[in-house]
Amino acid sequence: MSKQNETAAFKDCPLEYAAELIGGKWKIKLLWIVYRHRTIRFNRLKRELDGISDLMLSKILKDFAAKGIINRQQFDEIPPHVEYSLTENGLKLIDSLLEISRWSREQLERE
Repeated sequence: MSKQNETAAFKDCPLEYAAELIGGKWKIKLLWIVYRHRTIRFNRLKRELDGISDLMLSKILKDFAAKGIINRQQFDEIPPHVEYSLTENGLKLIDSLLEISRWSREQLERE
């Protein structure tokens, strides 16, 4: 599906876009870890996401950076390193996820 068709499909149900963006095994966990640490390096993030491959972690980070959710800052010093943090847009997403979390807790208490 082309990007234009995909965007048109999501306009009918914007929640599908959100589900596509944050769905999967690692994405919400990754966002939460970055939020909790404020800034975090790749290896620390990988340790906290026990079991994720380097390739999968890199792919998710690259996708979130392209969508303006994660900020990637490279430091060209010795030793070189990269730090990740949430953008303002990423923090807005966290606010929404916190609301969903509150709703989920209420539902779990009812069951």
